[in-house]
Order: sequence, then structure tokens, then C-alpha cells
Amino acid sequence: MAVPAVRGLRETLPETRIALAGPWATVLADQGVADTLVTYPRAWSARLAAADAMRALRPETVVVLPNSFESALAAWYWGGRRRVGFATGGRAILLTDAPALPAPRRHQIDEYLLLAEASGATIRERVPRLAPPKPDSAERAEIRALYAEAGAPRENGRRIVAVHLGAAYGPAKLWPLPQVEAFCRLMARDDIAVVLVGAPSDAAAATAVTAAAPARSLVGRDRPALLTALLSEIDVLVSGDTGVAHLAAALGTPAVTLFGPTDPALSAPRGAARVLTHPVPCAPCFYRACPIDHPCLRDLAPSVVRDAVLQQLEAAA
Repeated sequence: MAVPAVRGLRETLPETRIALAGPWATVLADQGVADTLVTYPRAWSARLAAADAMRALRPETVVVLPNSFESALAAWYWGGRRRVGFATGGRAILLTDAPALPAPRRHQIDEYLLLAEASGATIRERVPRLAPPKPDSAERAEIRALYAEAGAPRENGRRIVAVHLGAAYGPAKLWPLPQVEAFCRLMARDDIAVVLVGAPSDAAAATAVTAAAPARSLVGRDRPALLTALLSEIDVLVSGDTGVAHLAAALGTPAVTLFGPTDPALSAPRGAARVLTHPVPCAPCFYRACPIDHPCLRDLAPSVVRDAVLQQLEAAA
């Protein structure tokens, strides 16, 4: 969701060196939006080294996209003489330019764009767009080999739908496994291969699904450096409200995104994406774990998701 803001800064300030720091920074390699990429780990033990790497760059301006206190403190530690971020969470004292958060809140992309504009950028694009790896790249060849090893070769025109099983936010964003299993059976009737993807922590869920339904699993077999290639080698991604859904849409891979506890108006993918919800009185609640019986995603029918996938396939044909 930060891509339009970063592109705006790059296009407006072509002679300025731009460094990007964050957990997803390496995804933007070879996209022409930055001169330096610094992976900012989630683990505290590794963050200090990343913070020192950013401080060594002696930044003139730091655009602080996250609304956390830690991110504003990091910008101050890096030594940025100008530090632009929203005044929230008691961090205004750490910022030199601190506009108020919009009320009502806007889509996350548009809020990032407000900060880019406050930093001097001219905005021309509000939809994230990324170039996929070239079809003959080593990364895509490796992914095709993994598909073949998993029993879902990319051949004979057979279409592949990937189902992303995880969500770092918490279990409230996850489509219950019985619905995933039923969806896989519906796809098999349409002669569409289903491949399960996710982090190593999703391995148990993948094992449960493949034991009960016709699906193959790449969970834990790929790696972050292959993620853009993986998403470029499928026909549709089915996912919860996760960063992977945004990445797929930005790469031009059609996505079907299932929203439960979060609000599509604030964080739905833009571009080649379709959002599905099952309206319930308690949504959006923004809980990380549902305190009741998860009706928002439990009652999102596999047949509805299947129809959305088929519509995405038809639109992309």
C-alpha cells in the first residue's frame, strides 16, 4: 500500500537518493523506486543493526508511514532533520511535521499519500503497480519446478488457484479450514488445481486441508525472495486481508480477498482484486481473535468464493 507514495516521491525528486526500510523492503527490489533497501526485522534483537544502518545514511528527511511510536523514535534516532508523520500516539514531539490523522480515516493508501504530499511529492497514481519477474527468470523457473514437485505442474493450460492460509494479524482474519476444504473440492470439479501457500507456521493447517481435500501444498517450501515469482505463476489468489493479497494485485495477478474483522474501506487491495464479505452486525470489529464463533468468515460460503474466482478467471482470459 506504500507503493504509490514511494513512486510519487521518486518521480517528484528524481535526483534525491531514496532509502526504504521495512519488513517488506526487499519486495521492491528492481522496481526503480529506491536506491537503498534495508530490511527492518520484526525481531527486536535484529532491529538495532538495521537502525544503525539507516542512521549511517544520514537522512535529510524521513517520511514515517507507520503510526507507531517506535517508528517515530526510529526516525529521530536515524538523525533525520525533517521527520514527517501523523501526530498520533503521543509521538508528535519526535516529529518536525506532524499533521493530524484524517477524520474520518481514509484508505491506508490515501493516508500514506497525504504524508508523501506533505513531504513535497506530486501524486499521479493511487493504485499500487509492480513489475512481475520476467517469465524466463530463475525465480519463476524455480517456482514452476516447485509446482511440479508438489503435483501441480504448470502445463497443458491447467489453471492454478493459490489459497494463502495465514495472516500475521491473528486468527480472526483466517477463513476456517472446513470452508477451505470445501472450496478445494469445488475447484477440483472445475478442473482447477489448488495450491496452498503460506509461512512455515501454516504447515499444520496445510496438512489438515490436503488430508481432507484435493489440494497441493507449497507451504514452507518457498522463501520470501520467491514470493513475487510465486504470485506471478498463478491465475488467481484467494487470501484473507493480508499483505500478500496487496502484492498479488499490484503484480497484476487477480485476487479474491476475504474480509471479516477488518474494514475493506480502509485496507482493501486496489487493482486486480475483488473483495468478499459476509455482513454481520459485529463487523468490522478489528479483533485479532474472535471472542464468539467467527460468523463473518465462517459463513462466507465456499460457493461464493468459487464464483468470484471463476469471474476473475473469465475477466483475465
